[in-house]
Amino acid sequence: MHVHNPIDPLQKDLILPDDTVCYGMQAPSALADSELAIKEALEHPIASASLREIAEAKLAKNKHAKAVIVISDNTRPVPYKGKGNILVPILSTLLEVGYEAEHLTVLIATGTHRPMTDEEIERVIDPWVFEHAIEVVNHDCKAEDQLTYLGKTSRGSEVKINSLYVDADLKILTGLVESHFMAGVSGGRKSVCPGLIGEHGTFLFHGADLMGHPDSRDLNLVGNPVHEESLTFAKMATVDFIVNVTLDHQFAITGVYAGDLQAAHLAAFEMVKGYARIPIKEEADIVITHAGFVGINHYQSAKAAFAAIGALKKDGYLISIANFTDKKDIIGSITYKTVLGILSLCGAEALIKVLHSKDWPFIPDQWQVQKWASTFEKIPLDHYYYFAPQLSGTAGAGLPGINVAALTESKDYSEVIQHTISLIKKREGNRALKILWLSDGPYAIPFVK
Repeated sequence: MHVHNPIDPLQKDLILPDDTVCYGMQAPSALADSELAIKEALEHPIASASLREIAEAKLAKNKHAKAVIVISDNTRPVPYKGKGNILVPILSTLLEVGYEAEHLTVLIATGTHRPMTDEEIERVIDPWVFEHAIEVVNHDCKAEDQLTYLGKTSRGSEVKINSLYVDADLKILTGLVESHFMAGVSGGRKSVCPGLIGEHGTFLFHGADLMGHPDSRDLNLVGNPVHEESLTFAKMATVDFIVNVTLDHQFAITGVYAGDLQAAHLAAFEMVKGYARIPIKEEADIVITHAGFVGINHYQSAKAAFAAIGALKKDGYLISIANFTDKKDIIGSITYKTVLGILSLCGAEALIKVLHSKDWPFIPDQWQVQKWASTFEKIPLDHYYYFAPQLSGTAGAGLPGINVAALTESKDYSEVIQHTISLIKKREGNRALKILWLSDGPYAIPFVK
């Protein structure tokens, strides 16, 4: 059977075995007029005064008021460029009410990710921003001199936030709301935490206890300590206004949620929760998934593996395809690779014990490996087959699972999947195996109804 290939526009279709069961979410239709929807959301927000009213009130207190507009980095397909983008209407509103261009800053919430390059920034931000001489800045979680200490949370997290943000008179967050494997959903408070925090702030926030908590999972906010801690950071830093969107499979806007930090974000969450959970009939022997837009490197592809857990039989097989577009590093940071090596050598159970040990020194990016371990608590390491064209040769050495790029010279995703299935069937004595395709990869969460 032919299905849409969501990760490589040069290979439009995937050919899967005819008996494959396909599951996907039914996202709402794209808005007929996204530009009008954005305008209306800014003028009539959720549980908040309009952006114009808030901006004018700040100017009334300080005629040289500074505004910071926080945006996501290139791991999220937020519409910041072209027709129907959310960035230009925000900035143009601020200029219209009297803000000076030199007092506007677009701040990229990189979190602990690497800074975006100039080329990447120009690729995702509308030229209008540069034409109006508005500064675009990367957050740097390691630059202590660029952080402001605001205290500690009740859990003991050190709250250090980007000083440009803290010092601004007007603070606006933007982002995308979709399923998130730690925080329930993305967007809202996550623009601040982890988007703008210092590296030490992740030590408890992304520590083993919170990452391993049963409520730190997709599409759940109730009792989710990652969500709660993130929201606490954002409240301590203060937020004046948010503009969040939901998107369809073609990254067209399906909803605009602007206004109060919590109320607007919760409205978006309720929308996403309604369609991102996929009921399935039964778990499968083989699950095929993909890393999606977010899967620019191996680090980000963990989300697809974690999302697939609910569709996998115990000791089943997972096949994950990806297209690693990160030109800086297709795997991840050195700290990520270090902890990942422990998982590959010792397995999930041993890694979890190590991460919870009082003698273990917290290592940034260990949280992503801990989420990988959740997958390998359900299936053995060698039951995970992964493929990205960029992982040929020795590029995939030391990664958990089996690198299919080392087993075939083909770069065709359909051929790779067929080859992998044949290897699995041979391992299983050619018995009949139930095969399932998750068309939404990391964005939808399957569960047995």
